[in-house]
Amino acid sequence: MSYLDATNNLYKEAALTPDVGLCCTTNPIWELPGLKIPTIMQEMNYGCGSTVHARDLSNNPKMLYVGVGGGMELLQFSYFNRVKGGVIGVDVVDEMLEASRKNFKVAEEQNDWFKSEFVDLVKGDALNLNVPDNSIDVAAQNCLFNIFKAEDLKKAIEEMYRVLKPNGKLVMSDPTCEQPMNDTLRNDDRLRALCLSGSLPIADYVKALTDVGFGTIEIRARKPYRILDPKNYPTDELIYIESIEIAAIKDPMPEDGPCIFTGKSAIYYGDEDYFDDKKGHILLKNQPIAICDKTAQALKDLGRDDIFFSESTYHYDGGGCC
Repeated sequence: MSYLDATNNLYKEAALTPDVGLCCTTNPIWELPGLKIPTIMQEMNYGCGSTVHARDLSNNPKMLYVGVGGGMELLQFSYFNRVKGGVIGVDVVDEMLEASRKNFKVAEEQNDWFKSEFVDLVKGDALNLNVPDNSIDVAAQNCLFNIFKAEDLKKAIEEMYRVLKPNGKLVMSDPTCEQPMNDTLRNDDRLRALCLSGSLPIADYVKALTDVGFGTIEIRARKPYRILDPKNYPTDELIYIESIEIAAIKDPMPEDGPCIFTGKSAIYYGDEDYFDDKKGHILLKNQPIAICDKTAQALKDLGRDDIFFSESTYHYDGGGCC
């Protein structure tokens, strides 16, 4: 049995018998006017962050969500696009698709604006999406890609890139880990399915996205997630796992490489009203500006003594230099 079969079996069980906190932390639940999340959806909330951000969802975007869980995020996406088939939910586990269908009926009873027809539930594989090229404005996955091994992760990201429209966004939440893990952890299919032993360092995760062609990466949040300790796991040291929320934008790759936002800012405090580097970056005096890591390095290389640079906060909420 492959690790993917083990994963499918685990989530088949989770669909038939909801398991609160099965593998992940509780997703933020959006408090929006008229939106009520059924309890059953909250119990089947198998994500490690939020992929629903209002700023991504203007102008009735066509949306895709891979790995439907109990349907909570599909319902939240539908709030922003109340049209038939406005959201596509893809899952390889039949039982999870059926559970979501039932949960949508409950959601209809609790939300007078919602109709199940807003969401198309599709049997499908993240590695081979049954979705046309360049057809999706916003794609999302939550606590899924970390399960994949390297070659499968590449395929899953390529599929998301393929279906997105130009300038479309892939919005994700996944566990990450900066410490090395031993082979026993890495090769434990159940721990991988539980979103623990497949976690990559942030730099490797970002590289997987930019290698496929995403020109802009935004790291929007970085939070504590799990501890693997020697008493309960096959490891000699304590391993700290975090989760990140990240957006990858399908815009053209800049000639000098991708723009990766990790929450850095610059503040100009010189004698003039502003500083212009003549490369598209204008820093107003004593006004912080968000900058990508590439721009931060380019400005540092100027050797000026009147620009302050913050460290990466791993929190980015838009705007800035690019």
